[in-house]
Amino acid sequence: MNDLRVRSWGELHEQLYENSYQPILGRFRSHFAFRGMPDSAWDLRTSLMRLGGNFAKLESHLLRSFRKYAARSAVPDDSVWNWLAVAKHHGLPTRLLDWTFSPYVALHFVTEDLTLYDRDGIIWSVNFVKVNKMVPELLQGILQEEGSKVFTVEMLNRAARTLREFESLHTQPFALFFEPPSLDERIVNQFAHFSLMSTATARFDEWLDQHPDLVRRLVVPKELKWEVRDKLDQANITERVLFPGLDGLSRVLTRIYTPRPDR
Repeated sequence: MNDLRVRSWGELHEQLYENSYQPILGRFRSHFAFRGMPDSAWDLRTSLMRLGGNFAKLESHLLRSFRKYAARSAVPDDSVWNWLAVAKHHGLPTRLLDWTFSPYVALHFVTEDLTLYDRDGIIWSVNFVKVNKMVPELLQGILQEEGSKVFTVEMLNRAARTLREFESLHTQPFALFFEPPSLDERIVNQFAHFSLMSTATARFDEWLDQHPDLVRRLVVPKELKWEVRDKLDQANITERVLFPGLDGLSRVLTRIYTPRPDR
């Protein structure tokens, strides 16, 4: 992995927005997806993998039960991709990983948990445009036809209506990024999208090891976390915004009124 340990707030900003300028557009439109984690030692295993055991066989049972008991109004239409997105959004173990287009949102998740301020944080930065260009031919054709750089659930549904069909699109594991529908304010405010591996057992970080030009990691030193956190609060990147409602309000108040352990 291409790791860079930043030394200051200014350097962190510079690195987060590096290579965001697009000459053809004459605009700063980053092609990178960001994922912030409070511990640099954590990997990209999915919540489904963390179940342990024969988790790959459990995937279909989990999703079937979720679809069975959830309200029909929970999704815009009865598509496996909508159900996967909704299930992940509400905490069901899936093969999806959360990402954001916003480096500030990623920084929030690096610094949200005060109990982990004794550890370096990490921001994964992945070129989602290049990742999506490496998908099988059928998916590439849909992406080109739509003139899009990222998939939607409707586009995925044109290629495969089930996870089994999706896995059969190529003999080797592949990855892609897709945007979920605007299910609620939380998804919108977090500028969220998901990464998806073609098989439940394939790990995204191991796939990225084979394509090091697509990824780099920014290490946020533990000594920098308090400064980053305070400046994010001043920029209104807080739980109250990212988790709208009373739950988010309670989370931000709890964090703000928790004394620094070293003071």
